[in-house]
Amino acid sequence: MKVLEIQGGFGLDHLVAVERPTPEPGPGQVRIALRAASLNYRDLLTVEGRYNPRQPLPLVPCSDGAGIVEALGPGASRFAVGDRVLPLFAQRWIAGEPTRARVRSTLGGPLDGTLCERMVVPEEALVATPPHLSDIEAATLPCAGLTAWNAVVVEGRVAAGDVVVVQGTGGVALFALQFARLLGARVIATSSGEEKLARLRELGAWETLHYPSQPAWGARVRELTGGRGADLVIEVGGAGTFAQSVAATRFGGTIALIGQLTGGSGELNLTPVFMQKLRVQGILVGDRDSFEAMNRALGQHAMKPLVDAVYPWLEARAALEHLGSGRHFGKICLSFEG
Repeated sequence: MKVLEIQGGFGLDHLVAVERPTPEPGPGQVRIALRAASLNYRDLLTVEGRYNPRQPLPLVPCSDGAGIVEALGPGASRFAVGDRVLPLFAQRWIAGEPTRARVRSTLGGPLDGTLCERMVVPEEALVATPPHLSDIEAATLPCAGLTAWNAVVVEGRVAAGDVVVVQGTGGVALFALQFARLLGARVIATSSGEEKLARLRELGAWETLHYPSQPAWGARVRELTGGRGADLVIEVGGAGTFAQSVAATRFGGTIALIGQLTGGSGELNLTPVFMQKLRVQGILVGDRDSFEAMNRALGQHAMKPLVDAVYPWLEARAALEHLGSGRHFGKICLSFEG
């Protein structure tokens, strides 16, 4: 079978197609044939060696995929051959609180990921694909979808009438907008492009902010909310945007800290964090129980992810370059069909 692996060093030039033996499922395992995958910024960082420069190579990158059950190992009974399934990002995180062991079982590093024609995983590390979604759409769920679900629903505890701020137009931000709208919240969305801002309004954003011309957008959020501030801010920028997220958040509100697109370190003024009794909650995707709860909600509301572009999976380099450009609106996906 074909796989794409990072070999001989980091960088897009080191992402190459090679042949590996087709794996056979052992006891309690399932082999799936991949139909689709989707990219996260973590995947680009991994290939470039910026996520974990000590990651042993070779490595099959990419954490998100959708496939069909092709073979069952002895004793495997949760799924049948032919079932459509999605592998968990953290293979050992079934339920409960995260632990070091659970969060070290992630696909696309340290474990081989989804840029392969077939893969074997434990049967408990799979969930059923929501029937109303295509494989391309479903492949966006394991990281971006579940991260947004946990940020908005589980940790954010968003309720009707709340105000939620989302940053940008990547997968997590758009999922967060959709989930917040589903719960009856008002969403303020930021972006650097007027065309993207118009699309955010079409998706139901209550207000949009052009952050290059409004660098102090935290103050603008307070103005829009009558001085109160947002109940929840989805923080994906990191060090470069965190101060504005603090300024935007109401007393007692929550900042869901998810990404670091603008960097992971910088000066931090802690005074407003404790003076405003803010809760800064780190979000690390989620467990299988949360994944299945999210999928039930998606099915009940017939909610569909937003896909920006689809590439043949062997053209993953071009897809990663597209991701790195920041031009996308929604998820960039890979197809194994054809």
